[in-house]
Amino acid sequence: MTRNRSHAIRLLLAVLCLIAMIVLLWNPARSLLSFQKVTDFPLYSMHLYSNNSFTRYIQESERAIKPISSRQTAPNWACTVFSAADPKGAPLLGRNFDWNHNPALLLFNHPQEGYDSVTMVDISYLGFDLNDASFIDRFQAFDAAHIPFDGLNEAGLAVGMNAVSHAEAWLDPQNPTIGSLAPIRLILDQAATVEEALALLQNYNIDFEGETPIHYLIADASGASVIIEYIDNEMRILEPQNPGWQVSTNFLFSERPAEQWPQMCNRYRHADETLAKNSGQLDASSAMSLLQNVSQSNTRWSIVYHMDSGEIDLVMGRDYGDVLHFDLH
Repeated sequence: MTRNRSHAIRLLLAVLCLIAMIVLLWNPARSLLSFQKVTDFPLYSMHLYSNNSFTRYIQESERAIKPISSRQTAPNWACTVFSAADPKGAPLLGRNFDWNHNPALLLFNHPQEGYDSVTMVDISYLGFDLNDASFIDRFQAFDAAHIPFDGLNEAGLAVGMNAVSHAEAWLDPQNPTIGSLAPIRLILDQAATVEEALALLQNYNIDFEGETPIHYLIADASGASVIIEYIDNEMRILEPQNPGWQVSTNFLFSERPAEQWPQMCNRYRHADETLAKNSGQLDASSAMSLLQNVSQSNTRWSIVYHMDSGEIDLVMGRDYGDVLHFDLH
């Protein structure tokens, strides 16, 4: 009886250990298995399942990536972001990412704490190159959540960024310090509205040292939007000049009066005039056409985020005859 009981206990412990191992490895395994090549650009997609909180994200990112740093220099900074609405009033965010020809990842992030989101990532910063990713390479994609370049969450909040000439943020010793792309992860994980995003950003320092300075356009499902700039050690908030749409390119809006903005950038002028002509309303096709019209020779992706439905329209490498469609929900 004693021997049988001892055997049963060992068997039970083995089963419990097996169950614990399955639970521990389940999320990494299904994340890894979801990694797939979508196009020969190359574009990949992946669903990342994790129990990471943003606090743990900060701790992990300290060992990770210095994004858009001087390690890579693009032919020119020429990104374009705009917020608008379709003819039925459903909000959308359009975005061109203009940079070097690097592999990209469409990352669907499913945190245990926070909103589900989808982001585009230049994964050259994780060590990927233009060759097909091997099975071992795929493990590097687990860090992709650290470097979102634009994105949308399930609450209908979307964000894009542009490189600018300079950015300076005062570092409050009472607040944690994060890198320049971490605010995108923060607000996609935790904010449902522009107002909530602004409140969150007040609680963090943003360190631009060693990274390309950027500013951010944030928009939500209500149609609200703002551009956020960090200039002379303060956060500057720029609301739309015209209710219903807002355009951001690569100059600092807070350093010039609004009447000078069209003179600063042809892409800004064209996008703003197009939106004004249409009262800030574009259907999905027209939004992508606008991105095509302001695209550059180094436009890596053009993406339209539909904030109410979670739909995503994506074009890689200016191949506007091949619009890819995805869904966050």
